Amino acid sequence: MLKLNYVSSGYHQTCVIHDINLFFEQGTIYTIVGKNGCGKSTLLKACAGLLPLFTGKIVLEGQDMNQYSSIDRAKKLTYLSQFRTLPNITVARLLEHGRFPHLGHPGRLSLADRHCIDRIIDLMNLRDLCNKPLPALSGGECQRVFLAMKLVQDTPILLLDEPTTYMDIEYQLFFLDLLTKLKEEGRTIVLVLHDLSQALHYSDRIIVMDEGQVIQTGSPKEISENGILSAVFHVKIEDHNYPFHPDI
Repeated sequence: MLKLNYVSSGYHQTCVIHDINLFFEQGTIYTIVGKNGCGKSTLLKACAGLLPLFTGKIVLEGQDMNQYSSIDRAKKLTYLSQFRTLPNITVARLLEHGRFPHLGHPGRLSLADRHCIDRIIDLMNLRDLCNKPLPALSGGECQRVFLAMKLVQDTPILLLDEPTTYMDIEYQLFFLDLLTKLKEEGRTIVLVLHDLSQALHYSDRIIVMDEGQVIQTGSPKEISENGILSAVFHVKIEDHNYPFHPDI
């Protein structure tokens, strides 16, 4: 689905990630973990085609990502940034923007587009927020709305940088369980999480980064037991089971 071959990238002339080799398989949840500033967000942005590559290449569904137009790439993958501005538009209008890559001529929403939006509104429990402007929402509500917009885009690959930020715990767990269902439908999900317990519980594969490099990948059990998290985070990991489950 998505493959990185010796990828180095960064900002302006500064290289942040170095010689990254990764392969993201279909129907799998990958979580990138590491200390602040280690390159997690930069890696996601590079995967999304938003940063120049200093070395290497990224292959998306068998084709060099540089050969895709921005619209065609947006049909294949979606990226949620950790930081964003809030346009002064309603929730309903923002969700409509998520269908942009799929719109035909003359750029109007079809009945199928509207059905897709309605389904995600109900799925994310946003019906009561649809007519509210984004600046009037709480941080957690905004996060749910932007996540919903990415789900409306309906891509096989989701790249999510700290998707549960600002959410109450029940919505964090609801969304992480939703990601599990999406991967069972065949979606490839790559996310950054700071909560190690959630990362170990909900992921199929863990990618550990340090100082701009991937230093280890493995199953949650392997990563929790081999001591790498203790070496990177200076904490003791005793159990990768997660005690909480959603009740909404």
